[in-house]
Amino acid sequence: MNKAVLLLANGQVFEGNGFGASGCIIGEAVFTTGMTGYLETLTDPSYYGQIVTQTFPLIGNYGVIHPDFESEKSHVRGYIVRDFCDKPSNFRCEGDLDSFLKSNQIIGLCGIDTRKLTKVLREAGVMNGMLISGDSAEAKDAFDSLNDKNKKDALIQQIKSYTIKDAVKTVTCNAVKIEESADVVFETSAKYRAVPVTKDGLKVNDENEAMKNGKGKRVVLWDFGAKANIRRELLKRGVEVITVKCDTKASEILKLNTDGVMLSNGPGDPSENVEIITEIKKICDSGIPVFGICLGHQMLALAQGAKTLKLKYGHRGGNQPVKQLSTGRVYITSQNHGYAVDNDSLPNNVELSFVNTNDGTCEGITYTNIPAFSVQFHPEASGGPLDTNFLFDDFINLINNPKLFKDYKQNFERVDAISYFNSTIKKTKEAN
Repeated sequence: MNKAVLLLANGQVFEGNGFGASGCIIGEAVFTTGMTGYLETLTDPSYYGQIVTQTFPLIGNYGVIHPDFESEKSHVRGYIVRDFCDKPSNFRCEGDLDSFLKSNQIIGLCGIDTRKLTKVLREAGVMNGMLISGDSAEAKDAFDSLNDKNKKDALIQQIKSYTIKDAVKTVTCNAVKIEESADVVFETSAKYRAVPVTKDGLKVNDENEAMKNGKGKRVVLWDFGAKANIRRELLKRGVEVITVKCDTKASEILKLNTDGVMLSNGPGDPSENVEIITEIKKICDSGIPVFGICLGHQMLALAQGAKTLKLKYGHRGGNQPVKQLSTGRVYITSQNHGYAVDNDSLPNNVELSFVNTNDGTCEGITYTNIPAFSVQFHPEASGGPLDTNFLFDDFINLINNPKLFKDYKQNFERVDAISYFNSTIKKTKEAN
């Protein structure tokens, strides 16, 4: 293995061994707490521009399995693990992690104390970093700079100046090349019991039963960096799915005679996508049912007058608890985001449907003026918990009955719900 280091924007250096590609890259250093699903993490377009640290110590033990990809390739800037398995063992294995990173030109770093790095990012907040690995001329110059204060300071200034640009435009429609037909999707899912899950937790193994409510309906998947499993979950419910690029105009979407619009996940700062947000507002004005996930959730909120904010270190992993305010039930969810909708900016035409039980941030919204709802977490997560998979059924029900939420405002006292939640969070903080 090559010598490799991570240089953070605060000047800290983590030295270990390199795997995957060699060279120098700068990215936004983040951590994810998922114990499984590293392939989904590596191929999730939402990680565009980021150096991802896995808190789980052993990664790569089941190798690389192409059917589990969320998009055609990896979008991370760099990848950090405590230990990576170079001899994977799994009956579905098609290759090893080292070769995968090399083929995607991604630098990997292993052998460092990932717990220490995670604590740094958790306490100081997400920050930029530089990965240096190998013996290229660029890498050698960077290694030499670490031993010279002036040169190291120059590197740090370069690291601090890095910003993620054109994230959505770069990753849109990357998952299209791995799309499959509905029959293939359901057959594959049934083999591994990754079939639709109802609100009471029951799995719907019968294809006809799962697809009966969506038959004859068409959904446009507005791709801002969509994970492939969003499309799969829609197909499992019988709808026809048409994927369109991020820069598609609302008028073009309306010409497709769609029954519903899915706003996908994606990377970057949601507020930067001004043109897309304008088009989303036009879709909202049309009265077509809308379901937003992650970035789609944030941009839908922006289109309706809310604001977003950047979180200190984000929510990334498969064990994030959220509370459904209408029932009081807590669900375990998979998440990957660094921004959130600002609770204090929510307009009067919304119901705060889900909240994060750790920090009180907005995790879901139901709109009372339009047939639309959205969630910050990933109900389609694979690998991840299936607890909130039923939200796709809610979307199909909304398509079949667009007036489903029209009169809901009469039965919801928004101020009381938010006040109750804020007081609960305050008591929790005071207790700690």
